[in-house]
Amino acid sequence: MSHTSPPTGPATDPQLAASWSDWIGDHTAALIGIPLRIALIVVILLVVRAVAKRAITRVVQRVLEPPAGESERSRPRRPGRGAAVLHRDRSRAKQRREQRARTIGSVLSSAVTIVLFMVGVAMVLDQVGIALGPLLASAGVVGLAIGFGAQSLVADYLSGLLIMVEDQYGVGDSVDLGEAVGEVEHVGLRLTHVRDLNGGLWHIRNGEILRVRNDSQEWARAVLDVAVAYDANLDTVYRVLEDTGRALRQDPDFTDLLLEDPAVWGVQSLDADGVLVRLAVKTVPLQQWGITRELRRRVKDALNEAGIDIPFPQRTVWVRTDAPESETGALTR
Repeated sequence: MSHTSPPTGPATDPQLAASWSDWIGDHTAALIGIPLRIALIVVILLVVRAVAKRAITRVVQRVLEPPAGESERSRPRRPGRGAAVLHRDRSRAKQRREQRARTIGSVLSSAVTIVLFMVGVAMVLDQVGIALGPLLASAGVVGLAIGFGAQSLVADYLSGLLIMVEDQYGVGDSVDLGEAVGEVEHVGLRLTHVRDLNGGLWHIRNGEILRVRNDSQEWARAVLDVAVAYDANLDTVYRVLEDTGRALRQDPDFTDLLLEDPAVWGVQSLDADGVLVRLAVKTVPLQQWGITRELRRRVKDALNEAGIDIPFPQRTVWVRTDAPESETGALTR
């Protein structure tokens, strides 16, 4: 019984080479076409990302930068041309605009990058031959679960982005956010930091801010209610208040802080102790409290010089002189 061994030698080399050439010929499209398509997808996505980032930078700068004709040292006196709290310090206004531009630009750029990355991964997997249906279904379920768990976090970030885009308030503004009332020290995408009058630092989630009162935008108003006695001549009181307000407006230390001459609005109320007269004036933001204190001091001195009495609480006590001796003894004990 004879055994035949497989042929060995140089004859097998042409067969192996032929098999390799056939395999390469059959898989040429897979070996060259797929990597080229993947590289093309990556290049296109990188170009789109660069163009999108450049467009975002231009749009943000165009929206946030002041008009070209506005000088950095100019000081607008009319309301309606940006936050007036920034008119006092142009360098601070520039820093605030740059901070908002950087934050908004980085958020939009990150969003574009994430979207393009997801699109690129999906296109690459499709080229490799991996089915996207099960992956998309799994990603949808996971995204839904994460959305329910982090919906408050998403609301915080969206609210923070809108606060910056709309410039509702910024660092240095005096705001009322409900329980938190004070000066804004930091505005982020998720949190806002407010320092109150007592020095406490409030950390407020942007998604929980439902309304904001900003005392630092456009202009403010100093309101002073002056109480005078009922026997005072109101015409004289009006004249004294007007002269006092006019003198304050002409004072070099306060002329730049008042946007108009103080005006007497008239009788505000008739109280039990006197007549309440209201004096009001428009001021630059964050100066209304100092103007009110100075007006109060000057008005008090002016009323004293004019001989107009400032009323004080009065109480009338009735005493019965015909009360029985037993009741009188009980009252005196």
